[in-house]
Amino acid sequence: MEANELLKKVRKIEIKTRGLSQNIFAGEYHTAFKGRGMTFAEVREYQYGDDVRDIDWNVTARHNHPYVKVYEEERELTVMLLVDVSQSGQFGAVGDEKREIMAEIAATIAFSAIQNNDKIGVIFFTDKIEKFIPPKKGRKHILFIISQLIDFQPESNGTDISFALQYFTDALKKRCTTFLISDFIDSHSYDKALTIASNKHDVIGIQVYDKRDSALPDVGLMKMRDLESGYEQWINTSSAKVRKAYGKWWYNRQQAMVESLRHARVDHASIATDEDFVKALMALFKNRGVR
Repeated sequence: MEANELLKKVRKIEIKTRGLSQNIFAGEYHTAFKGRGMTFAEVREYQYGDDVRDIDWNVTARHNHPYVKVYEEERELTVMLLVDVSQSGQFGAVGDEKREIMAEIAATIAFSAIQNNDKIGVIFFTDKIEKFIPPKKGRKHILFIISQLIDFQPESNGTDISFALQYFTDALKKRCTTFLISDFIDSHSYDKALTIASNKHDVIGIQVYDKRDSALPDVGLMKMRDLESGYEQWINTSSAKVRKAYGKWWYNRQQAMVESLRHARVDHASIATDEDFVKALMALFKNRGVR
């Protein structure tokens, strides 16, 4: 992509997603994603009902009266985006391409993080780690991330979520809030890696799918091509039996994905390319905020 065209696209996404994060997500993001822990704020006199484990014995001894330590939530987070850039993300039959929606979602989360004074980093993955952008703060850093979301060209075509999660778990030692953004079309099992990552970090799954992923149209003979493997096959979509079998395959795959996420205690949202991702993210944030 030429530099001028890329700058225009970066600016367009910045205007849209920064506005969303400022006007819509500000409160929900702050409430939904808690800090890493609690930090000491001050001491005050002991009050009935206070936990005796919070008594500051040094201050108590000096004043000859019990004092307790008061803590506050440590607000600064490290937010990581694990973004699937495999070839299946280039598909877009209904609405925009999956990769375009993933980029907008990632950019919106990134601006929300920066406005909350959180660090933001990105791992682009296929069936290998394509690029690791360490977490930092600042508008310049955000604009670099957006430019990569728009224009990054992966070396590989496939998908291996498990490998990406293993790399992430090994690379980030401190607890992170992590958004796994993918269409989750993956022939590998990622159950174990997802559970390990979720035990160490706060992981949120965001599936972006095209409605043609889930159902075949009735348009007669149609050549289907797997974007990741290159395999091609003619399908008779006029056959109700074929369409039903395909729908069953999609349903079973979705159920397996949901079960994997549930078992690993990972909150998630599924967003179609022709739907408003704002509503889905708002619902996800609000559900986390009330727990």
